Amino acid sequence: MRIMIAGGHGKIALLLTSRLAARGHTVVGIVRNPDHIDDVRAAGGQGVLRDLEFATPGDLAGDVRGADAVVFAAGAGPGSGVARKDTVDRAASAVCAQAAQDAGVARFVQISAMGLNRAQDPSIDPVFAAYLKAKDDAEHDLRGRPLDWTILRPGRLTDDPATGRVTLGVSVPPGSVSRDDVAAVIVALLDAPGSVGRTYELVGGPTPIDQLDLS
Repeated sequence: MRIMIAGGHGKIALLLTSRLAARGHTVVGIVRNPDHIDDVRAAGGQGVLRDLEFATPGDLAGDVRGADAVVFAAGAGPGSGVARKDTVDRAASAVCAQAAQDAGVARFVQISAMGLNRAQDPSIDPVFAAYLKAKDDAEHDLRGRPLDWTILRPGRLTDDPATGRVTLGVSVPPGSVSRDDVAAVIVALLDAPGSVGRTYELVGGPTPIDQLDLS
């Protein structure tokens, strides 16, 4: 398969690139910084230079045309403010989804987050609330599109080594999960037609990833 990863220099994205490339897939990471292309190549992928925050669906449609799947792994990241949570975590996701739709790429996997219902909680940090709202809005946008979408909501992310074991379900208790295990689950989801139209929550757990029920 040829798989496009939006936000190709993120930690999950680079781990995903390595896993997919090791399986013989062609992986193209969309990055906004030319200095990041070498890191994508080192992980086994190819780099495309495009700033998702300012790209149009027409720009991206040319990039993703001919792909078998798009994975949206972009995020404004730590240190960004309320405005960028919206322009990257929400708007860029919508632009990528529209580009996939326009280019005839049906398969779309979106990395979201757990706890989106906390966006209206006045006790949490306003920037974090904006992040949760942006992810929630991006999910709503994607569900309304005629794409073969899957939404994955990881718990608190860590840089621990992969365990190969997780808990995945429509609703799971709060917890943490390593970024490498998230990448491994995305590989499994891309190969699972039964995951289309499904939203999953993910934390570390006891179930081997190759034994997950993805129907």
